[in-house]
Amino acid sequence: MNYCKIITIFVPDLLFIPIKTIQTRRQDMKRPTFSTALAALFLTAVLAVACDGEKQKSHEAVQYQTMVVGQKDMTLDRQYSARLTGRQIVEVRPQVSGCITRILTGEGEAVRKGQTLFVIDQVPYRAALEVAVAARKSAEARLATARMNYENETKLKEGLVVSDVSVETMRNALLEAEAALAQARAQEVNARNNLSYTEVKSPVSGVASMIPWHVGSLVSSSISEPLVTVADDSEMYVYFSIGENQALDLISQYGSIAEFMSKAPAVSLRLNNGQEYDEQGRISAVSGTVDAQTGAVTLRATFPNASGLLHHGGSATVVVPTHRTDCIVIPQEATYELQNRMFVYRVVDGKTKATAVTLYPQNNGREYIVEEGLSLGDTIIAEGAGLLREGIDVAP
Repeated sequence: MNYCKIITIFVPDLLFIPIKTIQTRRQDMKRPTFSTALAALFLTAVLAVACDGEKQKSHEAVQYQTMVVGQKDMTLDRQYSARLTGRQIVEVRPQVSGCITRILTGEGEAVRKGQTLFVIDQVPYRAALEVAVAARKSAEARLATARMNYENETKLKEGLVVSDVSVETMRNALLEAEAALAQARAQEVNARNNLSYTEVKSPVSGVASMIPWHVGSLVSSSISEPLVTVADDSEMYVYFSIGENQALDLISQYGSIAEFMSKAPAVSLRLNNGQEYDEQGRISAVSGTVDAQTGAVTLRATFPNASGLLHHGGSATVVVPTHRTDCIVIPQEATYELQNRMFVYRVVDGKTKATAVTLYPQNNGREYIVEEGLSLGDTIIAEGAGLLREGIDVAP
């Protein structure tokens, strides 16, 4: 409600004349009196002053928070859900069948490479080895006899005592004995290996998982569940995925995948309890394929785990920083959206002027990086842009 309207409403009260007086002086009111003219003149003056004041106020410049566009360096953090795996995860399974006679490690204990973890009943495998050894010795004896017969037959042939057929027969018997010895030796090696397999050893150093088997359990190479899983967690691999477009942007920014991995900034890790992991990691691998269903590219970051705080199979959040230098940064409150485009209000000759801007797709939740649309030294409205319109007088 403006001043003009307010005064109009109260005009009847200013000129109020009792009805009785009007009736008694009906004839006098047919011509204007001095008091009536004076009241009308006063009303006209008040209305003119009020409306002029309202018009003057509407042209006064309103103060708004403004800022002069400049440059600065900015680091943007982007977070991704990640899963943790040890550097080496080995499922330990038996290579021979038999009953477990001893378990030589505890659940969750650290184990060394080559350490014996389980012992499977060795009696039948020792017996098989002894049989194989005996067969090998027998084959050696037969080979010695065959060699001796062949040498004697050769000498008799030189004295024309025996024929060539007899010599060739002895030679064939010698070759057969040599083959039998080779077979016996192979069987001995196989039996010796089977006996060694009864001692199930850890192929890597790491930490043992839970053990679902007990002494007396019958196991074989075809069991569905491993005897134990050993995780080498001296370093942890942290796998996470980014969008294909972002992966292309990163590779384009650094020139190649190799350059990206060598020059990319260190990444940090936030655990599920909200705690920041003390050590920083490096991106060590980028998948060469794009997931056809999700359109994502998988990356791997490597983190040291000397404290053993990270565990295989866990989850966390990877924080990947992006450093930008000499960029134009404006508050988010300085922008507004119209038809899927972002605008700011520049102050030009003391008035607001809408200007379309192109923003970097990543932000920190408080500020935007402007890639196009603004220049150094421009003055813009710093807050409340969505409540303004073009052409407003602005007093910085």
